[in-house]
Parts: sequence; structure tokens; C-alpha cells
Amino acid sequence: MTISSSLNAGVSGLAANATRLGTISDNIANSSTSGYKRVETDFSSMVMASNGGGYTAGGVRTTTQRLVDQSGALVGTTNATDLAVRGNGFLPVAEATEVKAGAENPQMFLTSTGSFRVDANGYLKTESGLMLLGWPASSDGTMPTYPRDSSSSLEPIQINLNQFTSEPTTTITLGVNLPATGTDSTATGDPVTQSVEYFDNLGRSENLTMTYTPTIPATGSSNEWTVVISDSATDAASNPIGEYVVTFDSSSGSGGSILSVATTSGGTYDPLTGDLIVNVNGGPLEISIGEPGSNAGLTQVGDRFQPLNISKDGSPVGKMTTVEVDENGFVHAFFDTGISKTIYQVPLVDVPNPNGMVAMDKQIYMVSPESGSFFLWDAGDGPVGDVVPYAREESATDVANELTAMIQTQRAYSSNAKVIQTVDEMLQETTNIKR
Repeated sequence: MTISSSLNAGVSGLAANATRLGTISDNIANSSTSGYKRVETDFSSMVMASNGGGYTAGGVRTTTQRLVDQSGALVGTTNATDLAVRGNGFLPVAEATEVKAGAENPQMFLTSTGSFRVDANGYLKTESGLMLLGWPASSDGTMPTYPRDSSSSLEPIQINLNQFTSEPTTTITLGVNLPATGTDSTATGDPVTQSVEYFDNLGRSENLTMTYTPTIPATGSSNEWTVVISDSATDAASNPIGEYVVTFDSSSGSGGSILSVATTSGGTYDPLTGDLIVNVNGGPLEISIGEPGSNAGLTQVGDRFQPLNISKDGSPVGKMTTVEVDENGFVHAFFDTGISKTIYQVPLVDVPNPNGMVAMDKQIYMVSPESGSFFLWDAGDGPVGDVVPYAREESATDVANELTAMIQTQRAYSSNAKVIQTVDEMLQETTNIKR
């Protein structure tokens, strides 16, 4: 045993507790930092080989580890693009400086939360300069298939709040009752008309005009109507886009429902679906008039013409008003016409060992060999959790525990200093033997 080994052990104890105090001070300093992951200091003893029955002090060494897999509590906010991850997984982000420098494939970093807002260029960005990454959707709002083991398809999410969009009308459902007395031999035979608005591919409002003309027999009732469909975008009077002869059933139990539909011009009627397809100025348009025997669609009962129900899809041109991210990571743009459109999808990134990632400024992390390879998951699928909008993740620091650890560290540091002081006194006594 040597006195100097005791001195070295005391010095290593001072250094170890100084390191621990450093991590504690970092944790306390970031107790209000959203998404902060606390750092933990581990002590391990250094054992020296025994020599001749004596004992040599080895001291202590420390290792520090950031506990990235420990999450803080979620707190609600009022911003739709404040995002947090509930469960496993991380949001992909990129440095704004790299994006603005023109990098085609900016480096992907990971974070568990962020307050993203639209900047002057339309990017969803935090105040610290992190841009949210996502997969762009197709023009129709569907998501193409992207590689899940690469970040090359991810791009900074850019929102154009001055964007205008419209949805063309592709389906119309008619609920119309034609008068049963209209096809009697004593009826006047006057046609009735109905106008239905639709929107073309450019968001322009056009009209389909349905002209219902009864077939008047010499005696009795024909229960037959000729339906002519005209498009206001073309020469409606001379060039109808469809003509059909509809016969209604007058038998007991099925009275008033469609019996058969004969196509004179236009798309063929499908009795299995009750649909017919006509070509309007913007392309094919599906019109549902009901299946044979069904009380939906066109009917013929009573003595009055009554448009009961008309429903259609599509919308006129509208301006984007807000953007929100749902729990599955889909970014939806909302327009003042009441429609919404999917424009991006934000995946959640998973790695086998989150604590092995390299920690960087701004609560972001970089994949490393120790963390393992990453994989991009749909939020709510596989091992990852979901995305929580209107929320931020609080710091994982527990101030009470850190203050308790600080007291313990202070006592340990003082004790190690006392060891050094004692060794110094013993060496002084050894020096005095010579006197």
C-alpha cells in the first residue's frame, strides 16, 4: 500500500463528482427545455492488483449517458403544428441553414418534439432553425410508395398559404320523383327539367340539365320517361351528352321503382350499381339514378315532380387557410370552401438503441453505429407511437431528484477533498521524521 495511491484515488473522486455535478447542472439548467433528455453519470471502481497482501487504491472513473429513450410529459398548446411523439419514434428534421444553402438531400436529424410554424418561405420551421421533413403526396392526395430505409425521399415540408385549389366533380347521386300521372294517356306530355351544378377540372361552375319527357300512350299509362342530359359547357341544345329511356315498375310491391333503362346515347347504364357515366367537358362523370327495384334514385309515384335529394363531390376554387397534422402524421391543408387535402406525410423514425444516438444542440440526435440503422414507419404502425398535434414534450428532468443528487455529490466531493487533506497531513508527518 502506498500513500500516493490514496492521493490518486481522492483526486479521481474529485474529478468523478465534478463530472456528476456537470451533468446535474445541465439537467437543472434544461428543466424547462421542451424535449430535453436528461444525462446520467455512472460510477465504476478501478481495482488495482494486490501485491504482497497490501492494498493499492485504484479510485473511480465515470461514464455519462443521455437517456434518449426516457420521455417527458406532454403538455397541450394552441398551435396546430406543435408536435410531440407519444410512444416510441422520432420526428425527422433538417437544419434550415443546410436547406437554404441548396442541399438536395439535407442531413436527417431526429427529435421528439418541436414547435413548427410557417416561415416567410412557407417551410414548417422551429425558432431554433429546424425544418420538419416529410414525404410529398401526389396531386390527388394519395401517398406514393417510398423507401423506408432511406431518408432520400424526405423533403422539407413547404406550405403555400396563397395556394388555390379545387376538386372536380366525379359523382352525382340523383334522388328525384317523377309524377306517375305524367305518363297517363290524359296527361299533357309537358317535360320537366332539373339543373345540377358541377365543377370541372379548373374549378369552374357548370350545369347539367336533366330533361324528363313522358311517353304518352293512346290509352292507359306507359310508365316511361325519356331522360336527356345536356352540359352547359357545350352546345347543350344541339349536343346532349346522354339520352336514356327509363321504364318504371307498376306491379304490386315494387311500384314506382326503376324496371329497366335503355341507352339511346351516352354511357351505358349498369343495373348492378345503378350508375351511368357521361362525358362532360372536364372528363367522365358518374351519375347514380338507382338500381332496378330500389326506392333510391329515380322513382315514379304520386302526381308531383319532386327533386328529393341531390348529392355530389367536388368543390369550387378555394384558398388555403390552415394546416394541421393528424395522429398518423398526415399533413392536411384546409381551404375556405370546406375541403381538405393531404399534402405530406411525416413518418416516425425508429432505431434499435435510441441511447446510442449522437446528441447535438437543439434537442436533436443523429443516427450512429451504436444506435443501429433507422427505419421509417407510419405513425401508429409497428413499434412506433403516434403524433400528437397541439402538444409539446416537456423536459425529462425531475428537479427534486436532481437537487437530491446535488446534495449527495457535494457531500461526496467534500469527503474526497478530506481524503486529499488527510494524505497531505500524513505526508507532512513523514517529512517531519527527518527532522
